[in-house]
Amino acid sequence: MADLSISFAGIKSPNPFWLASAPPTNSGEQVMRAFDLGWGGVVWKTLGNPIVNTSSRFGALQIDGVRMAGFNNIELITDRPLDVNFREIREVKRRYPDRALLVSLMVESKADWRDIIRRTEDTGCDGIELNFGCPHGMCERGMGSAVGAEPEVLKVVAGWALEYAHLPVLIKLSPNVTDILEPAVAAVGTGVHGLSLINTLKGLMGVDLDRFVPTPVVGGRSTDGGYCGPAVKPIAQFMVASLARDPRITLPISGIGGIATWRDAAEFIALGATSVQVCTAVMHYGYRIVEDMADGLNTYLDSKGMKSVSELRGKAIPAFGEWGDLDLNYKVVAEVNAEACIGCKLCMVACRDSAVSCIHHSDETPAPDHLAPTRPAAVAAAKRKNNHVVWVDETECIGCNLCAHVCPVPGCITMKDVTGGAPVESWNDRLARGTAHVPGGLQDLAGGGGK
Repeated sequence: MADLSISFAGIKSPNPFWLASAPPTNSGEQVMRAFDLGWGGVVWKTLGNPIVNTSSRFGALQIDGVRMAGFNNIELITDRPLDVNFREIREVKRRYPDRALLVSLMVESKADWRDIIRRTEDTGCDGIELNFGCPHGMCERGMGSAVGAEPEVLKVVAGWALEYAHLPVLIKLSPNVTDILEPAVAAVGTGVHGLSLINTLKGLMGVDLDRFVPTPVVGGRSTDGGYCGPAVKPIAQFMVASLARDPRITLPISGIGGIATWRDAAEFIALGATSVQVCTAVMHYGYRIVEDMADGLNTYLDSKGMKSVSELRGKAIPAFGEWGDLDLNYKVVAEVNAEACIGCKLCMVACRDSAVSCIHHSDETPAPDHLAPTRPAAVAAAKRKNNHVVWVDETECIGCNLCAHVCPVPGCITMKDVTGGAPVESWNDRLARGTAHVPGGLQDLAGGGGK
């Protein structure tokens, strides 16, 4: 069994699974129950000057029966008295000394940062996360993403916190920026000890078409909120990986965004994260998902011969680069398993309407300009099964993968490598040799020719 323990900026944790600052970390009773079930760490729900929350406050996006594929909230920071929070944090840390316990903070003035950091560190917690990411409610008051979206402001406010903090300090970054590297590089320059990302994306969650009010409805009105859940995972992974591959980002990263399974966690770690933070999946399924996450990650690491989770960290980063460095000679084509095909023709429709129309029906007579090398085998298979399968004209297939994505039968359509030993050649290679010209472009129309 692999070693799942981590050290994040000196903060020890028995595994990389942390709960993000959010409703699941709102009280001592919750956090202790989470620790009992196996979570390695938590980031306590953001403390500041307690606020009044609205009712209602959550919205969810359902996609083809998948509930909470996307999630939205207009909940703000803690609405519980600070004295209660500090007392519970102290008690949790006393009972669970081996778990990572960080506290998210968000206040306005330098004096406020001084006071809340002093009181937070007095609890015996392990670290502080500066909430520079929340995109609703608090940013209108000059906090949250109002700080995270402005690198110069971020540096000033982080400097206030670092002036008073004695524990490791993380900055939670806002994804609501044009280039995540700008606030990240600024954060590194402040001297903080780690980064966490992403916070929620600014979003509007649907409309009640009977009342004509966006959701979640608060009386007869609504507002934009923070969007998260499985639907934001690709955005979060892009941003985490962008930081992990940049030599200017020298700090450990805590990955956040749509993580619900061990595979999600493994992907984030392979993209450079040291710890992963989970929220929406716990709000959907409860704390116990950590048991499957730990078992799954352990089994995966064992299958790869890795003795610790640290061996997985950043494994996928060398393969993440710019489009111009991709191999233009790499070639795949779709291959249909005739025995598995149910003849639904979804792939054929998708290819015809959105690709190159290289997928055909088995009893269809191919057009003269379709060489159709796989047609005989496809037709023979169809006759054996007494049904109508599709076949792929490999000479026209561009290897876009669309057919495999729309196919309802797992494994029925696969992509076959037909590169055939062609040498690796990227767009940047062609530019360097002056051979990147594509015939028929604007240069040809102007009579200028290409390089």
